[in-house]
Amino acid sequence: MVDMWDLDGEAIEERVSFHAQVRDLVWRETKKRLGFGEHEGPATPNALAPTSAAAMHLHLMYLQVATQAGEAAQQLAADAAKRAGRAGATYADLGLSADITRQAARKRWPGTVGTQWVLQLLTGKSHPHGMATRVFRSGEKAIETGRTAVDEGALADDGAVGAVVIDSSRQAVWACYFNDGTWAPEEITLPETLRTVPKSGEAGHGDWLCRWEQHITSLL
Repeated sequence: MVDMWDLDGEAIEERVSFHAQVRDLVWRETKKRLGFGEHEGPATPNALAPTSAAAMHLHLMYLQVATQAGEAAQQLAADAAKRAGRAGATYADLGLSADITRQAARKRWPGTVGTQWVLQLLTGKSHPHGMATRVFRSGEKAIETGRTAVDEGALADDGAVGAVVIDSSRQAVWACYFNDGTWAPEEITLPETLRTVPKSGEAGHGDWLCRWEQHITSLL
């Protein structure tokens, strides 16, 4: 967790202001659940006699609301972590945003990182072939879509003739091509040299696409 002493004045002011907004939200919800109108009831949680039954009842309700607010915030954080992971964030990135260590982020949100699957399609029945790329949140959905695209590829001149699914660690986890003999998609295991896929924009990605195209073309 980031120490307040490590923050500059503006950052400290922002945090203090944000905490105050959350505190006010919890207080307004507490009064609402106790049946008070916006301008009714105690002005603050400490306005009642500290040892009174009314104060105890108020503080217990405040605790209930604050606990539920924390649970809601934790769910929002978990959802944000999942979306960030799908977008390519690492556990170090998540930890930095949440003011925790990479190890703590991995423990708090297991399975969050590495949830992006890329479907690469080879299109067109003859050379030069085209390329199409789609990104999925589910590996099963990526494979299903790839198989369907290849299965339906025979119906159009620019249809898909080959497909490969790549996980977030850049490993080709599934591949197929359209087998003219059986008129159906046929799953294949790519050669070892094609199983690790450079990320788009990295050196070697274009070369990998060319070699993958040559491999699929040799099977057609």
